[in-house]
Amino acid sequence: MVGELKYQLGQNAYIKLVLHALKHKTSAVNGVLIGRLINDDTIEISDAVPLYHTHLGLLPTLEISLIQIEEHFGAQGMSIVGYYHANERCDDFELGSIAKKIGDHVYRYFPQAAILLLDNGKLEALPKGKDRNPVLQLYTRDASKNWKQQPGSDGGNFLTSKEPSANMVLLDYIQSEKWQDVVDFDDHLDDISKDWLNTSLFK
Repeated sequence: MVGELKYQLGQNAYIKLVLHALKHKTSAVNGVLIGRLINDDTIEISDAVPLYHTHLGLLPTLEISLIQIEEHFGAQGMSIVGYYHANERCDDFELGSIAKKIGDHVYRYFPQAAILLLDNGKLEALPKGKDRNPVLQLYTRDASKNWKQQPGSDGGNFLTSKEPSANMVLLDYIQSEKWQDVVDFDDHLDDISKDWLNTSLFK
């Protein structure tokens, strides 16, 4: 059953998706999660590709992006294993219809796909606390094909950080305003010289 899968989130993937959301605070943003199934019950998420901060629900544009992403990472033995989404409003903690629709689309690529929704409340509280859990909500598809929220790291251990210090590193990147350097597919389509892989982000 998909709900019994565990998702191990790598530090770079985690930081990149949060920085993408911070760069476009007044917009919804989205992207895909890259990784592989490392055994029968664990999905390793090693990277994230920021997609859009405008017109998130345009499936033809999305499909072109997904094909390009699959080709690039498929050559490295990885694939799209999920989708991430950050809502436009900081007080919106619901998984909306656009996120579910794109999640369904990604599910066709990878039947164990998950959706990670940024929890703005946890993100805002991060500097004040010492929480090691990702500031994300995990959703998986149940038997009736509905997206259902799973307990966080403090619950059923469905979503865990590969590196325990990921939130501390994230805070350092936020304080140094590293989010300004994140490039998504929107940026790349406006200027193809911009690197949607963000290869220099962590250098």
